[in-house]
Order: sequence, then C-alpha cells, then structure tokens
Amino acid sequence: MSKFSRFMKQNKIKKENTTFAPTKSLLDENGEPIKFVIKPLTTKENEDIREACTVDIPVTGKPNMFRPKLNTSKYLAKMLCSCIIEPDLFDKELQDSYGVMTPEDLIREMIDDPGEYQDFVVFVQNFNGFNVTLEDKVSEAKN
Repeated sequence: MSKFSRFMKQNKIKKENTTFAPTKSLLDENGEPIKFVIKPLTTKENEDIREACTVDIPVTGKPNMFRPKLNTSKYLAKMLCSCIIEPDLFDKELQDSYGVMTPEDLIREMIDDPGEYQDFVVFVQNFNGFNVTLEDKVSEAKN
C-alpha cells in the first residue's frame, strides 16, 4: 500500500450539486420560486474565469510597468454562469426571449432585482468555499 493511498483520487469526496431559488419573479405552476441547479466550480475553472476577467493596467509614473486588475462584476457574472446547470443559460431560445446574446447578460435579465442578484452571488460564492473573510482569518490567527 502506497503511503499516499489516502490522497488518491478515488478517495476524494465529490461535492454534489445543489439547488437555489434566486428570484421571486420566476415561479413554477404552484406559485413557488423556481430553483436553479448549481454545480461546484473546480479550482481550474475558477482560475480560468479569474484570468479571463483580469486586465493589466499601466502603473502611473512607471513606464512599461503594469499591474493586474480584476473586473469583479464580470468575474462574478461568469462565475454564476459557470455554476448554473439549469436553466441552460446558453440556450438560444431562452436568450432570445430576454433579448440578450450572452449567458452573463441573460442571468442579469432573469434576476433583475439587485438585492436578489447579490444574494445569489453570495450563495454561489459560499457554495464554492469563498465563505471565510479576511477578518475571520486574522481573528483565527490571533487566537
């Protein structure tokens, strides 16, 4: 038996999908908010999204020097869209019904209440493990 047997992929616990009703404006036949199916992101998927939403901006007063800047709203919209399995945000018919052409624009139209959108972002972030704040880490380090 390998000293790494406990770390082998077959021993890794797989995180299951979950559901969440992000808006009160989309209701099922019983008048209940429709639940979206959400999948967890992999670290690679998250890094790819972050990279796609980061641009290099010039450092003032330092020629040929740049610093990365994350477009946070773009990153969060792409994160949401990457996690949503159902509804299919890439479906042309669904996009056409809202008059949009991208999944990110579609999710903003489907959840057009800013508070509901923010709550959904927080839910998806927590589901993906982004639930420990810097203050929590500092507090834990002090104790």
